[in-house]
Amino acid sequence: MARYIFITGGVVSSLGKGLMAASLAALLQARGYKVRIRKFDPYLNVDPGTMSPYQHGEVYVTDDGAETDLDLGHYERFTGVSAHQGDNITSGRIYQQIIAKERRGDYLGATVQVIPHVTDAIKEFALADTEGLDFVLCEFGGTVGDIEGLPFIEAIRQLRNELPREDTCAIHVTLVPYIKAAGELKTKPTQHSVRELTSLGVQPDVLLCRCEQPLPEGERRKIAQFCNVRPEAVIPALDASSIYAVPLQYHAEGLDNEVLRHFHMEAPQPDLATWHDIVDRYENPESEVTIAVVGKYVGLPDAYKSLNEALVHGGMANRVKVNINWIDAELFEQDDSDIIAQLEPMHGILVPGGFGNRGSEGKIESVRFARERGVPFLGICLGMQMACVEGARNTSGIARASSTEFGETPEPVVGIITEWMTSEGLETRAAGGDLGGTMRLGAYPAALSGNSRAASLYGSTDISERHRHRFEVNVAYKEKLEQGGLIFSGMSPDGLLPEIVERPDHPWFIGVQFHPELKSRPFDPHPLFAGFIGAALEQSRLV
Repeated sequence: MARYIFITGGVVSSLGKGLMAASLAALLQARGYKVRIRKFDPYLNVDPGTMSPYQHGEVYVTDDGAETDLDLGHYERFTGVSAHQGDNITSGRIYQQIIAKERRGDYLGATVQVIPHVTDAIKEFALADTEGLDFVLCEFGGTVGDIEGLPFIEAIRQLRNELPREDTCAIHVTLVPYIKAAGELKTKPTQHSVRELTSLGVQPDVLLCRCEQPLPEGERRKIAQFCNVRPEAVIPALDASSIYAVPLQYHAEGLDNEVLRHFHMEAPQPDLATWHDIVDRYENPESEVTIAVVGKYVGLPDAYKSLNEALVHGGMANRVKVNINWIDAELFEQDDSDIIAQLEPMHGILVPGGFGNRGSEGKIESVRFARERGVPFLGICLGMQMACVEGARNTSGIARASSTEFGETPEPVVGIITEWMTSEGLETRAAGGDLGGTMRLGAYPAALSGNSRAASLYGSTDISERHRHRFEVNVAYKEKLEQGGLIFSGMSPDGLLPEIVERPDHPWFIGVQFHPELKSRPFDPHPLFAGFIGAALEQSRLV
């Protein structure tokens, strides 16, 4: 039977619960245990799919097509365990399911209430599909005291009573702020947060204390005394040199040892050789490159979280430090001189995904600069589409080429996709349907040309990658685009949907319709990012 670790947060948000959950899971995994991590989000959206990246960061997509919280990206990158639809749930999805049951009459006329109906749904989600697992880590979004989070805390309380007591552990992530004027750390916020959690019926077993200064033994014992935990269960969590050093840091502070002690379990010390190698590659690069990411959500780094990490992984593969220059694509729509000033020093140019017309012409100009100057280029999703529009306009003679996403156009090189083949048959979408139900989501196979750069990088002609898009390059323009030098080196197995384009006459120019960043791992960098950074390294030696 799986053991459950419930992870909550207090005092303030953004303390790193997701990173903590991922790190603890990696440590338990390094001891030989099988783990899975789940995220419970209290907001009322059904999923993050229609939320602005400025509101909630990137939308992480799983193999089975779930649009989930970005923390699931941390989970996958740290454990290598593929997440799925059952690993992220929101209040909105829970209420949606409950109301649907009520309308069908499933409750036989009973009054539908938060307790037991909402809490039962939360518990059902937590307990589902755990066969063969040693640990299920359940991370709860928000902070203790948030009104929308109360049903989730109540569900934890009930589960801790219903499951064998020795099979559950509650970890509370809190803040111990440093008051510079007083020159000391303050434990009172942690005391109040734990008191709030305890008043709701959940006594934490382990406290993870985020702090900017080392936590003195006196403060550690004070927290333990006031919060009713062992001093050894008060784990300091100082800022690390990188997120990939966090598992090593938490192990050094005894987090995994304390969790196993709570469960009365003994296990060999974790094999952390892989994590030591990752940190060594990150902290001791042999060279460095600078990559321009020309996007439209550059004001919030979390909007491109997986992309940022995949570039770092590409650097690790080449023992290179990757400096990322985030550039707002709209800048290139105002002054042509900005393009040269901003992009000329770059060793590589990446145009990521996005939605809508804003910044599209700036992205197209970035593609043109990379093509004409021979700068390594990687286009992802919308970035690939803009590469095709740029090629259509400037190398294939289709001057009015555009995307129907931006309005009516006489030359729809990119258009909305309304049907495609899946493993279960033909999938269709209505062009004017709900925003949450019109995209091609999840993992799909692609067939690569054997003599292509893409096939060489992958080491295979058959691949599977994750998608998240409504629009697709129009295969009717394939011949004209290839006449202009843009080769379609990857297609869907039925030959109808373009997946990869590249320019053989360019040092390194690839566009992909899917999101390769979602499958990159620090211990297994994605081949496209490893190849892209490798090409950028070569470019750096030429300038």
